[in-house]
Amino acid sequence: MFVLLSRCCVRVTRIKAGSCALQGGISRAKIARANSPGPLELPNPINLHTVFRYFGRKSSTMSQTVPPILSVVPTRAVVDETFKVLVENLPPASPVTIRSLHHSEDQDYWEAYGFYISDHRGTVSVSEDLSFGGTYTGKEPMGLLWSMRPVPGSRRGLRLRKMNVCTPMLVDISVYSGHEGFGDRAPLASVLTERWYMAPGVKRIEIKEKGVRGTLFIPPGPGPFPGLLDMWGGGGGLLEYRSALLASRSYAALALEYFSAGELESVELQLKYFETAFNILRDHPQVMPDRVGLFGLSLGSLVSLYLATASTAIKPRCCVCISGNHSYPLGKPLSGIYEELSRNSHKVRVDENNHMIWRDMGLAIMSNPSNNMDIGKINCPLLLVNGLDDQNWPAVESAEDIARLMRAAGKEHLLTRLTYPDAGHLIEPPFSPHFRATNFIETIQKQKVVMLWGGQTKPHSDAQEDSWRQIQSFLQLHMYNSTTPRAKL
Repeated sequence: MFVLLSRCCVRVTRIKAGSCALQGGISRAKIARANSPGPLELPNPINLHTVFRYFGRKSSTMSQTVPPILSVVPTRAVVDETFKVLVENLPPASPVTIRSLHHSEDQDYWEAYGFYISDHRGTVSVSEDLSFGGTYTGKEPMGLLWSMRPVPGSRRGLRLRKMNVCTPMLVDISVYSGHEGFGDRAPLASVLTERWYMAPGVKRIEIKEKGVRGTLFIPPGPGPFPGLLDMWGGGGGLLEYRSALLASRSYAALALEYFSAGELESVELQLKYFETAFNILRDHPQVMPDRVGLFGLSLGSLVSLYLATASTAIKPRCCVCISGNHSYPLGKPLSGIYEELSRNSHKVRVDENNHMIWRDMGLAIMSNPSNNMDIGKINCPLLLVNGLDDQNWPAVESAEDIARLMRAAGKEHLLTRLTYPDAGHLIEPPFSPHFRATNFIETIQKQKVVMLWGGQTKPHSDAQEDSWRQIQSFLQLHMYNSTTPRAKL
């Protein structure tokens, strides 16, 4: 790190990520004074506090006639879009904290923050400068969103999810002087930003027909559009935010509710319920009837694979399965999954934090070949997205078995796999906070537990960002283009 002192300013140059400065130490520093014969050597090693003490007198004497200016561009955006955060008119070489704060619909506060040092012009750019600490480090343009976590003293096991997609997530971005104890000071400047799942012009339509419950989102424009039947996992209930985002990206998406939280054991839904939902979407005048696909996470992925392998009434254009598996008691209603979970519940274990781990139970269910679907019957392109640190279900092992079965059936050309190191089970849209463990209504004993999903914050967040790009490319290829993958000779 080189620190250059001129008559009127101090400049702290950027430090490459991974350098010792990120751990608080600087291997070598030189201070050059204007009109001086040569550089002044500082003790080696030194740290940022040494630099601040050395320059404290110089920077503190600088008058600041204009208050700091904080800008966020854009202040209103769809949740998968990036923004740029810039602070100007700071004293040069000034330590500042940039913080994001969100008050959730559950009345909890979530925050993220990074520690920065202004450059010789008195500016900090979150997109270009390094954070030296906080909830993220290094050059992370969107760290103020993906590293969000509940503020200290919050309830245990929280998960941030947007339930009312007709309103935005409001995120307050603020800049504070200093690093430690910044929360006790008033911010120097603040900007309120809006993060939307529904882009302007997206239509939201409640669906309650033929026994099907859900919400349909139609993109803006004349249409018709490709359609996606969107299914979430074992937590149950109706979740709309991913469907709203898919509609913002030009796909008509039906968010399907197929059981309520904690009621899996009593769900007598058969294959026909999902076929009916698929056909409601297919028959909508704004949907291309021959271009309807399936999109699922966790249990929703299992249902997607079951439809693709067992249904003779529908023909999905493609399937996207996140953290799924291919074990389903054929011929039984959805409650048959609960029976398998109960039969193997002795395999459930907890970690040192008393977080529940289902992974071994899933391996036991997979080990019984009679539980596995006939994957060779899949006739549409399939995208599998998994994290190697999934502690909830053996989704990676399931993906490997699916690949083996498709290869044996001569259908490997239909399969695309994305596997991410240190990513967990809950792979959500980009810039969503990472949830390693959250509250969950446990299906077997019907009690509230903290479920371990897995993943490490930075690599998991990278996986969410990359997988969303890959999913968009996959859907563009197979839902808008007319080509279908062919087997290679």
